[in-house]
Amino acid sequence: MTVELHGYQFSVYSWIARLALEEKGEDHQWIEVNPFAPDVPESYLALHPFKRVPTLVHDKFQVYETCAITRYIDEAFPGPPLQPTDPRHRARCSQFLSIIDSYVYWPLVRQVFSHRVFRPRSGRPSDPTEIQKGLDAAPQVLAALERLAGDAEYLCGAGLSLADIHLAPMIGYFSMAEEGEKLLESHAKLSRWRSTMSARPAYRTTMPRLPAA
Repeated sequence: MTVELHGYQFSVYSWIARLALEEKGEDHQWIEVNPFAPDVPESYLALHPFKRVPTLVHDKFQVYETCAITRYIDEAFPGPPLQPTDPRHRARCSQFLSIIDSYVYWPLVRQVFSHRVFRPRSGRPSDPTEIQKGLDAAPQVLAALERLAGDAEYLCGAGLSLADIHLAPMIGYFSMAEEGEKLLESHAKLSRWRSTMSARPAYRTTMPRLPAA
């Protein structure tokens, strides 16, 4: 059964979906879609009416929204489970996913990474005001994640979970900014966890290749 992942090569959410597939050991066909292009194909809009990425297609089953995609990947394919069975660890995993979407993505990725790292490398103008807004919000976000992170190897216990898979690409992008790396270093548990995640083969394999600095 063919697995297609439609995504944008630099999208952090597309990276998350690819990371989940890689951790499950599931091969897939990558189909590049630039949601910012003025001429997004109608065939893609038929899959995702809101013109965002990623979208997964598996044996004619179509699903968009990254949390739905990664949960489907975990439950539909063999490989190590990515959702805890312990009720408290499972609740913590769900809590992390909600926090990541609601409070992590915008300041760390859309403001700091995008304007400090990605836009300059892409030859596009950046907005210092947006960078500062992201940096102002980041300490509260990182402190909340630090408090919730356990003392085990991963965020929700001894095993890798969707919480790790969703957060690692966002922290990876954020830490590409000098200010982001410096802020992260002041959070011991997050820093230790980041080192663990960034050493995983799946993380290295799926990391997007950004334009050169």
